[in-house]
Amino acid sequence: MKKSSNKFRRIGLIAHTEKAASRAVLHKAASFITATGHAAFTEQATAEMSDLKLPAAENAAALARQVDLLLVFGGDGTILRVAREVAGTKTPILGINIGGLGFLTAASAKQLPQALKQLWNGDFTVETLPMIEATGRKQGSPFRELALNDLVISRGTVPRLIELEVNVDGEALTRYRCDGIILSSPTGSTAYSLASGGAIISPRAEVFAITPICPHTLSNRSLIVSLDSVIEVNVISKHVESYLSADGHVRADLHAGDRISIRRSRQTVRLLRLTGGSFFATLRHKLHWSGSNV
Repeated sequence: MKKSSNKFRRIGLIAHTEKAASRAVLHKAASFITATGHAAFTEQATAEMSDLKLPAAENAAALARQVDLLLVFGGDGTILRVAREVAGTKTPILGINIGGLGFLTAASAKQLPQALKQLWNGDFTVETLPMIEATGRKQGSPFRELALNDLVISRGTVPRLIELEVNVDGEALTRYRCDGIILSSPTGSTAYSLASGGAIISPRAEVFAITPICPHTLSNRSLIVSLDSVIEVNVISKHVESYLSADGHVRADLHAGDRISIRRSRQTVRLLRLTGGSFFATLRHKLHWSGSNV
């Protein structure tokens, strides 16, 4: 459903601070925003990188509480980082791609003027995306990690298989001998899970994808279960390093006997999509699918 842009009076700017190309785009965005009578803000790291002379919040979470919309400049990795930091807030994110594939971004840097025009005209929709979380205890200490795309349990640098026991809603699924396992949200199906042979899943499908990485048993395949399921992974391997990663960032080292529960989080992220774009259009464009035009 189309939303009114009248409430988007205060716009926050966040960028990948190691992408030099984002500096010029940030300054251009700030000029466009202020020229139309809107107010532009940023956060400290972005301000220091770009030399933007704007009011700066301490971090992304603080910025999200001060503005009506976040413009995030970078690739999917930048979107994922910001999504985790602002999770649970109602501030939507509009991604401007300065990077690779950019499944989560709505427009490229070259399309910025048109994207802002669509924003002011209300030509957009806002999607609420579910986040997933891992909880448990490692060596007796409790932990909790949040992700938008995926949670991954994988082996360390030594090229040896790890052994993981997986249960779904209290029922035994199987014991994998593999390089790791990917627990993907619908949003994350086009990321690591896809590269490991998992299915592409519509963001509207309320499911998890459980995808083993290089399983020793060739019949092990990616499995789709309800997003309301609780997936428990027990680490069996005693002499091989293993790690838990959230959206590509290593968050914890794991040991034999550690148990991790993965479930839908109560927190969500709101992502803004411009009119004219869609998940299937993104697939056709980003993955270079060919065939008959429809």
